Amino acid sequence: MNHSLSKSSAFLRLCVSLLFICCGAHAADKPNILFIAIDDLRPELGCYGSPAVKSPNLDALAAQGMRFDRAYCQEAICSPSRASLMTGTRPDTNGLTHNYIDFTAVDKSLTTLPNHFANHGYETVFCGKIYHRPEHSPESWTRKPAHKLVKVPRPKSPYALAENQKLRNDNFKAMFEKYGEAAKRGLGSGPAYENADVPDHRYIDGYNTELAMATLKQMTSDQVDKPIFLAMGYKLPHLNWIAPKKYWDMYDRDKIQLATQADGPKDGAGMGLHASFELRTRAGIPKYGPLGEELARTLLHAYYASVSYVDAQIGKLISTLAETGISDNTLIIVWGDHGWHLGEMGIWGKATNYEIATRVPLIASTPNMKAKGKSSKGLVELLDIYPALCDLAGLPKPGHIEGRSFAPVLDDPNYAVKMAAISQFPNPALREWAANPLSPAMRETFFGPLIKDVEAKIIKQQGDVWDRDLFENHLTGYTLRSNRYRLVVWRDHRDSASNPIFTELFDHEKDPTETINVASSHPDVVAKLTAQLSEILKK
Repeated sequence: MNHSLSKSSAFLRLCVSLLFICCGAHAADKPNILFIAIDDLRPELGCYGSPAVKSPNLDALAAQGMRFDRAYCQEAICSPSRASLMTGTRPDTNGLTHNYIDFTAVDKSLTTLPNHFANHGYETVFCGKIYHRPEHSPESWTRKPAHKLVKVPRPKSPYALAENQKLRNDNFKAMFEKYGEAAKRGLGSGPAYENADVPDHRYIDGYNTELAMATLKQMTSDQVDKPIFLAMGYKLPHLNWIAPKKYWDMYDRDKIQLATQADGPKDGAGMGLHASFELRTRAGIPKYGPLGEELARTLLHAYYASVSYVDAQIGKLISTLAETGISDNTLIIVWGDHGWHLGEMGIWGKATNYEIATRVPLIASTPNMKAKGKSSKGLVELLDIYPALCDLAGLPKPGHIEGRSFAPVLDDPNYAVKMAAISQFPNPALREWAANPLSPAMRETFFGPLIKDVEAKIIKQQGDVWDRDLFENHLTGYTLRSNRYRLVVWRDHRDSASNPIFTELFDHEKDPTETINVASSHPDVVAKLTAQLSEILKK
């Protein structure tokens, strides 16, 4: 035997073993991340004080973690909100300001959150809806989910009931026959809700939970020598509100309270509210005029049932952490991408610059946090999640990050992350539909009368300032939420130095539901907050 070779082989094996041990120790030092996104969920949860919604699993998570009471999105619609969070930058920085801008258009120098974690040794994988579209940012993920291990079939239709599947198909056909190319962006849809006596996995969120659980079990059984970053994105309570019957049965329909704030803010911006375009595309929803109390109550029931359904899925996923033995070293963060008007201010939908659309739920739980079960009243933004996760995982923060870490809050609930939160939305009255510029063809559809109504409201208020190109394509409301006030400055987004076309100010100390615009009576506050807004956006 060649003793020199034998010694060399032994030395090599020793080196490999030491490397394995060192890498294993290093991986163990990094927390696993369970990153849960919930679409269209406003802070309508038991832990946030909702008198209606039953959310025991998220309530339990908040009880062992931290509930952020004043968290805000950067734009109250799916793709811009998610792009902002995932890049840690504001919409005007990353360029993704409406749903029909593809994520590939985002500046490639902006490293996404999961890609950053992958670059620093994490195994990253997603199930469900994380970016607006599944194909966005493939470089974010190092692994595919474990589809082959899921023992239930993937739903082929969003609806379980055959009559609703047929209604959806018939509606699509009718819309295309009537409106042609204008129908391509979602005009043809099925019902806004469904109540079917089916198992959880019959709907896509239940299936994706099964997929996430199988993926988590696979990753832990593989003994991959890397910490795990598992992203799970729930589509509900985004329209359509379809949930198994047992979640509908959790609620007494007769006890569901309708929104009492039927009107928009007094002296508010004519362009500040839309005509509930997104909801009206659904079958069975009036294309014009009020919804009526019975339908409104049904829609609230559907939204609440959808939230409880998602809550149950999250409970299953968190239980899997314990089952796989990694819960003691797993950081859990749950966030909603924006709020939703459920009849407040007389509208249904997201896509405004007001509190009800921009405020979101945010819950974080870490193994070693000191302030377990506490809540934070401090202002935070969704783009603060990126730097916070970096701090909590011991990773460096990329230079492009515009958010601030809220990691210190998990030990000290009184820690002030920032003095203001910034959101924006381009003219909701005309661009609620995906925030994209209004196409001429939309005027040919049933949207036409609604568009004429909101335009007339704007023209009546703005007079000679009205210019269709400006208001449809370039006007944006920038809103600053301070500890006391909400300021909304409406201006041409192409020129940050341009004078505001209109200004709104709401005093949350006296008017928490934003019923009265007091900008004209508080010019000093408006001037101070406008300067603060400009300074933040410059940075």
